[in-house]
Amino acid sequence: MRDQPPLSAQDALVAVMVAASAADENMRTAELVAIEGAVNLLPAFSGYDADRIRRVSETVLDLFEEEDGLDALFGLVREALPAHLNETAYALACDVIASDRRRSDVELHMLDEIREALRIDRLHAAAIEWGARVRHMTP
Repeated sequence: MRDQPPLSAQDALVAVMVAASAADENMRTAELVAIEGAVNLLPAFSGYDADRIRRVSETVLDLFEEEDGLDALFGLVREALPAHLNETAYALACDVIASDRRRSDVELHMLDEIREALRIDRLHAAAIEWGARVRHMTP
């Protein structure tokens, strides 16, 4: 990561989604589809080169292998992400975790880590989490 350019704001959003998906060491197809769908459909990714998802994913996974890698990742994300997109990043992470309708304790812990790193108010986080949960319910 040291030899690579810093993340863009859009890269940072992708990095948070990848971190949420990889938290349980099992990036499920539904989660990957959720990441791709967000990048393809949401205004926050307007003009984003979707080919960068792979590079950003590799960076996140490399950081997960390092001691204090999560702290380093959050430092990069905070540096790249304008404050007004912090809740967007959290919402995207919640959507990725909710996408396969399986929420492990490890994934929930990752959401706590993301919430704290991005300084998301607990009440706002609860509303965002609820929204993600209801969007991914099945009949």
